[in-house]
Amino acid sequence: MNSKNHWLNWRDFSAIRVTSSTLGVLVGLAGIEHGFLELLQGNVTPESIWIDAIGPEQRIWEYASETAISVIPNYFWTGIFAMIFGVFVTIWALVFIEKKYGAKILFLLSIILWLVGGGYGPIFLAIFATITATRINKPLTWWERHLSDRVRKFLVKLWPWVIPALVIIFWMGVEIAIVGYPLLWVLDADLTYGVQWICGITSIALMFVAILSAIAYDLQQKST
Repeated sequence: MNSKNHWLNWRDFSAIRVTSSTLGVLVGLAGIEHGFLELLQGNVTPESIWIDAIGPEQRIWEYASETAISVIPNYFWTGIFAMIFGVFVTIWALVFIEKKYGAKILFLLSIILWLVGGGYGPIFLAIFATITATRINKPLTWWERHLSDRVRKFLVKLWPWVIPALVIIFWMGVEIAIVGYPLLWVLDADLTYGVQWICGITSIALMFVAILSAIAYDLQQKST
């Protein structure tokens, strides 16, 4: 079999593609999770477009909260549409992100998801998933000039580890935001809330490291 046509050819592997897809999938899955919690609140009209995906009856601990915005004046239907567009975003990020209009459509779907209860955190990830996706299979001339060999080699070593770390820390933060446990077994509510914020800040930092390390990885692949 001609290696140039083999789908596992390592030279065709794009770390930028994997990273942007991962960020996009996180956006979609988080939107589905928001939607499910909104759906549980039932056929209730929110007081404004600013909503909390976790309703009073679903709140397990005092700091449980997932803020969102919805142009649909009903929690149940907000949840339905958030879950639908969460699925769309997830599939698009996995399968179609490197297509000609892949990044633009991912951003459009993410905006719609945000408007129908997908949450604030996910839209932040979506912006950087979109920006990263625009560089799939594109020249990285600026980065080639500005990333020194030493920094590039360091980032390349980080790339296989930073993506799993990002996914784990991101979902740890989500889990703590919803239920608080198991930290509430050993910490009080204020400290648990502090850990939740640390998870959020760490996720943002890991996202930037993941993007930079993916760029460095693809630059290295190009030079070999």
